[in-house]
Amino acid sequence: MDYTATQGGFRQRKLQPNVRLRNSSMDGSDGSQLFEDTSRAAPASQAGYSNQQAGPQAGGFPGQSILPDLAMAYGNTLASQGREMMDKNLDRFIPISKLKYYFAVDTVYVGKKLGLLVFPYMHENWEVSYQQDTPVAPRFDVNAPDLYIPSMGFITYVLVAGLALGTQNKFSPELLGVQASSALVWLIMEVLAVLLSLYLVTVNTDLTTIDLLAFSGYKYVGMIIGVVAGLLFGNLAYHLSLLWCCAAIVVFMIRTLRLKLLSEAAAEGRLVRGTRNQLRMYLTMSIAAAQPIFMYWLTYHLIR
Repeated sequence: MDYTATQGGFRQRKLQPNVRLRNSSMDGSDGSQLFEDTSRAAPASQAGYSNQQAGPQAGGFPGQSILPDLAMAYGNTLASQGREMMDKNLDRFIPISKLKYYFAVDTVYVGKKLGLLVFPYMHENWEVSYQQDTPVAPRFDVNAPDLYIPSMGFITYVLVAGLALGTQNKFSPELLGVQASSALVWLIMEVLAVLLSLYLVTVNTDLTTIDLLAFSGYKYVGMIIGVVAGLLFGNLAYHLSLLWCCAAIVVFMIRTLRLKLLSEAAAEGRLVRGTRNQLRMYLTMSIAAAQPIFMYWLTYHLIR
């Protein structure tokens, strides 16, 4: 190194022009640097390491893709078994398959049935049609019993009763509920009384509880006609229309039930003499005669 004397007596070192700076030597690409610069390769290596760690987790184990499928299949099996068990137990108390038969109606059937309930006098053939020992659906036979008209008639009767109570300034939700519940209770009592009578008389018939419920529910059609006529035209129109509908339902019930209860007489085309057949005839007349009583009892207070 070269030193030069200064005025103060100190020596000063001269910088050589060819001395290489530290930063420039580290940035160079020659082989003079002692250590390899790994700062730039660190992110790449760290990314590779993280990918290696995430690889097994991202790909998943072979069992992880099988477990959801097994759980789904097991759940579907349990759901199907539960549905079958529920349908089996429900059909024991409520015959869903039979109820579908009673609601198999269409517009043409409903129109013909309503006409038959109001004007049954000109109808001649009252026998129910069968196909391979099974009665055909109501939409194919106007004589077949159904539950559509009785259920819709009951709902319409409750609505008309609410309208009639409103015209008398007596409407209230509680009173309308009492009207609906009383009509339903009388219907159930009527069906139970008929079942008890059939048991006491020991009648062998193909009438079911649903058939009796359908036949007993047909009187709501005449009740609706009577109440609507009374609301529109007064008390006299109510009595006249209700009287007509009562006579019509009596004729309808006698001609329908006599084929069910008097099966032996119906097969021979004449009344068979005997105590049992007389009891069956009296039972048929009693069921038919009870319809006008219920019709008047459930509607007379709606018209003032």
